Amino acid sequence: MKFIDLTIPLGIATPPWPTYEPLQVKYFKRLAPNGANGMVITHSNHLGTHLDGEIHFYTPGKDIASLSLDFLVHEGVIVDLSDAVGDYDIYTSKMVEDRVETKKNDILIIHTGYHHYGWDQPTADEVRYMIKHPGPDREMVQWYEKKGISWIGVDCGSADHPMNTICRTWMPREAKVADKVFRKKYGGALEEVFDDSKYQQMHIDLFPKGIIHAECIGGDIDLLLNRRITIGFFPWRFVDGESCIGRCVAMVEDDEYQDLMKKKAESKTITKFGDYYNPQHTDNIKKNTAANLAGL
Repeated sequence: MKFIDLTIPLGIATPPWPTYEPLQVKYFKRLAPNGANGMVITHSNHLGTHLDGEIHFYTPGKDIASLSLDFLVHEGVIVDLSDAVGDYDIYTSKMVEDRVETKKNDILIIHTGYHHYGWDQPTADEVRYMIKHPGPDREMVQWYEKKGISWIGVDCGSADHPMNTICRTWMPREAKVADKVFRKKYGGALEEVFDDSKYQQMHIDLFPKGIIHAECIGGDIDLLLNRRITIGFFPWRFVDGESCIGRCVAMVEDDEYQDLMKKKAESKTITKFGDYYNPQHTDNIKKNTAANLAGL
């Protein structure tokens, strides 16, 4: 058994979710004169690849330390929706079911393709990564519960649609564009499609039901799309933790690992941190975005 890393690199340039504390690092001792290097780090929990826990939005919920390893490591699927979505789009359960089979208690990781706009990528675009990525409406939220999905992962800034968060207020220029897309594509104004009853529904509606999610998935995810696989997330054993930075991995047999590493080694599309990426995904997103914006 070998691991494929689905974690984005973490450094002082890694953006946290908007307005959250970024990673800050300083040395408090050095080899000369202390005989060892030592660091102090400060950060919020919503930075890099991280797992949102129940008490992030649900006071009586479980803390991170209460999550069992059997819950965190399980069979699941990784689905690629990058051919179907562009900026501000809403993705649906049908899009998922058209591409993969899901089962009760599965972990489900959604590859929107927007990890390509993460800080570690050659096509980095922080605003697009955090503010323009696609997300779900209530239909999808209810589907997660109906299907019995264990936990969810996304390769972008939030499991909620960014225009269904406070970012809609903080980024008014982007919200104006999103409103035009919604009126054209979904038949209603942004504030009508995402009214107050749906606000941050991936967090507020699902966390009390024990369905949590990981955000900012990435790494070598492009090697493993539209398939069933064992997935694991490893946060700290964080007592009272509302959320936690962690390592997300997929697990493959040794022979398949060799094939995947050969594909990666032969590829010319490798980030500066050594992760494989497929540029077709950004081509698809650009095409879909252009269609969304046509005539606006």
